[in-house]
Amino acid sequence: MSFFLETLAGGLLAGVMYALVAIGFVLVYKASGVFNFAQGAMVLCAALTFVTLRERGIELWLSGLITLTILVALAVAVERVVLRPLANRPQITLFMATLGLSYVIEGTSQLLMGASVHELDLGIPDTPIELGPIQLSQFDLAAAATAGALVIALSLFFDRTRIGLSLRAVADDPGAALSIGIRLQTLWAVVWAVAGFVALVAGLLWGARQGVQFSLTFVVLKALPVLIIGGFTSIAGAVVGGLIVGASDSLAEIYLGPLLGGSVSTWFAYVLAVAFLLARPAGLFGERAIERV
Repeated sequence: MSFFLETLAGGLLAGVMYALVAIGFVLVYKASGVFNFAQGAMVLCAALTFVTLRERGIELWLSGLITLTILVALAVAVERVVLRPLANRPQITLFMATLGLSYVIEGTSQLLMGASVHELDLGIPDTPIELGPIQLSQFDLAAAATAGALVIALSLFFDRTRIGLSLRAVADDPGAALSIGIRLQTLWAVVWAVAGFVALVAGLLWGARQGVQFSLTFVVLKALPVLIIGGFTSIAGAVVGGLIVGASDSLAEIYLGPLLGGSVSTWFAYVLAVAFLLARPAGLFGERAIERV
């Protein structure tokens, strides 16, 4: 039983980090109704910028501040150069724009900072600590606490502020939101800036966990089942979806993998996501679209 609890707890902690990546997608989707394929590239850009600054001797807090400034500037540039000219265009157009943007960000990051693997040390020890009958990584606990605090802050920000109300209005009907004076361009810039901050936190945690390398962009693929299960429009759904994916991956790898003769963690979450698509296409917390015909 202690082994089962330890595996489950480890999976839940990993799920919180998956949820952290998924939240960046939720923010942009709520504002524009478009899946932001560039979020993975933003995670890579944030981690690579931060670790490059640290390797040049810049203090930890100053490196974080400079990286955040760069990401906010990137968000404003994306709104001005990419999103604003494509306002009121079909969603597939915006999706393709974010797809192209991801390659631009990746290529520019590689051109300016190289493609080498960097080790990132945030000063959080990765030593096991005992919690009752189980042992958990101190780094995983700190990462989960950081992600949890960020989720609570974002939930309060978007549920209790005028920006949050405007965001829901734009998500429901961009045209109607514009007609009552909501500045769509300003809202997009704010949301992309917040998504950049989320990408910074996710990039630092994932970079410290597995090194800062271009495979960080593949974290996007793990966020897809999280979004499908939790729903594309809910921050709480991203958290619950992340916990489900993390726990099911860990348990399936230990108990189902030996029966199937190999690793199942690479594909099990997608099987689970397909099951949710068949049973509940909008996800656990997603809003079902109702259209007149």
